[in-house]
Amino acid sequence: MDKKQREFKVLLVDDEDIFREATARQLSVRGFIVLTAESGEAAVESVKNDPPEVVVLDQQMPGMHGSDTFIAIKKIDPLIEVIMLTGNTSVDNAIELMQMGTFDYLMKPINIDELLYKIEDAYTRKKLNEKQQREAGQ
Repeated sequence: MDKKQREFKVLLVDDEDIFREATARQLSVRGFIVLTAESGEAAVESVKNDPPEVVVLDQQMPGMHGSDTFIAIKKIDPLIEVIMLTGNTSVDNAIELMQMGTFDYLMKPINIDELLYKIEDAYTRKKLNEKQQREAGQ
């Protein structure tokens, strides 16, 4: 996918400022429109005000936890794809989130190229789901 084709919004949600800013910069350089939020609460407000196509969401955050944020985002727009990030390896938690409908689950530290592919795949799935919903509504 070249840079021009990537012009869609990604919301990056993480309470770690350095990680959030560095990752946002790397995604911006690669042609994504990047929104950021430092908390689950801020992410929910961002989704309400300026909905992204894909959300990259940290699981472990103070205040509103990643799982709760995921549920709130899906209530606002069930077609937004969410990629969860975590620093710990709870297989049960990963399975639970995948069953709830997260697009994927990545371990920190992330490989930026892997994250790019996941974001592009999530965007493709969102577009397919939107198309199916439009066709079903006709």
